[in-house]
Amino acid sequence: MKADAEGWFSGVRRIASPNCDRRAPGTAISLLVIHNISLPPGEFGGPAIERLFTNTLDCDAHPYYERLHGLKVSAHFLIRRDGQLIQFVPCGKRAWHAGVSEWQGRTRCNDFSVGIELEGDDDTPFTPAQYATLTRLTRRLRRRYPLRDIAGHSDIAPSRKTDPGSHFDWDRYLSSLK
Repeated sequence: MKADAEGWFSGVRRIASPNCDRRAPGTAISLLVIHNISLPPGEFGGPAIERLFTNTLDCDAHPYYERLHGLKVSAHFLIRRDGQLIQFVPCGKRAWHAGVSEWQGRTRCNDFSVGIELEGDDDTPFTPAQYATLTRLTRRLRRRYPLRDIAGHSDIAPSRKTDPGSHFDWDRYLSSLK
């Protein structure tokens, strides 16, 4: 798994999201942000996440989706429950995953971060396959970009977000990177 000049990784399923834009010239990618997502909440599998990130979600298909009407979001990567890795935005571009955010005095975390979504929620443990894929991906990202920090969405937007949630095993993940 290598990244090309734009930041698309080889050997990864690619579904291009229109929900991205250019990073400011000279901006180093120094932060990795970990999220969780399930659509509808608590349900796994299916195409809803992919459709949300590509602006093709039928917001009338489920009552929860009504609140997502007009929302334009993305992440660089999604790791499914079975460990499948999907890339939506090349790392050289800014994905729209962090929203209003701050990390170590810097605002607008989308500007200098890569966002990884884990298919899951705050109430369900993540799978061994997800941790394995997350570890491999993090190692590749560290080789390619000057990542200094790894944070949860809840760390960069604590008044708004709770993900990746209390079931994300930070010790397991961080020790796997050593």
